[in-house]
Amino acid sequence: MYTGTSADQDTRFSDKEKKLLKQMKFSESLNAKVDMNKVKLDTIKPWIGKRITELLGMEDDVVEEFVNNQLEADTWPDPRKMQINLTGFLNGKNARVFMTDLWELLLSAQESPSGIPPKFIEQKKEELKKKMEDQERVGDMIKKFEKDKEDREKERKKDRERRKSRSRSHTRDRRSRSRDRHRDKRDKEKERDKYKDHDSDKVREKHTKRDSRSKSKGKLVSNGHTSPTKKEKSRSCSPKNDITSTEEKNY
Repeated sequence: MYTGTSADQDTRFSDKEKKLLKQMKFSESLNAKVDMNKVKLDTIKPWIGKRITELLGMEDDVVEEFVNNQLEADTWPDPRKMQINLTGFLNGKNARVFMTDLWELLLSAQESPSGIPPKFIEQKKEELKKKMEDQERVGDMIKKFEKDKEDREKERKKDRERRKSRSRSHTRDRRSRSRDRHRDKRDKEKERDKYKDHDSDKVREKHTKRDSRSKSKGKLVSNGHTSPTKKEKSRSCSPKNDITSTEEKNY
C-alpha cells in the first residue's frame, strides 16, 4: 500500500495554485466551460503540435502529449489550471497565448454540430478547392498538351503530304524533261538520217552518172572507134612529130 499524499491532498500545492490563479493573467475566453464529449479532439491534435512547435521554435512531443492528456483526462477541463501547468514549459506569455487560441477552438468546436471547429472546416474547404483548382489546372495542361501534340501531328502530316506532292511533282518534271530530251534526240537523229539519205542520194546519182559515162565509152570502143589518149594527143600536136612524118613520106 502506497503511503503519502497527492498534489491535490497536499495543502502546500493548493495554496500555491490559488496564489498563482490570483497573480497570473488569463484570457476572458477561459471563463467559459467546454464539454469534451462534444469535441472531436483528433481534429485538433495536429493543430496543438503545430502551435507548440511555433511557440518553442522546435518540436516537443512531451509538451504536446502533456496537453492532450489534460484534455482527455476530464470531461470539463479547467483551462486556468492547464495554463499554470504549461507555464513551466512555455513560459508565462506563451502559455497564455497558447491557451487562448486553444480554448477558442474548443469553444467553436463545441458549438459546431460536427464537433469540428468551423475554422478548420473552412480551411479544409479551401484546401479541397485549391486541390480541385490544381487538378483542373493539371487537366487543362494535359488537354493543352494533347491538343498541341495533335496539332503537331497534323502539321507533320501536312508536311509529309507537301513533301510527297513536291516529290511527285519533281518526278513528273524529271520524267517530262527526260521525255523532251529523248524526243529532241529522236528529232535530231531523224534530221541526221534525212540529211544522210539526201547525201546518199547525191552520191548514188553521182555514181550513176559516172557509170553511164563509162558505159558510153565502152560502146564507142566496141564500134572500132577508140578515143585518143592524152599521150597520143600530145604527140600529134607536137611539131617534131609533124617533121618526122614528113620525112617518112619523102623516103
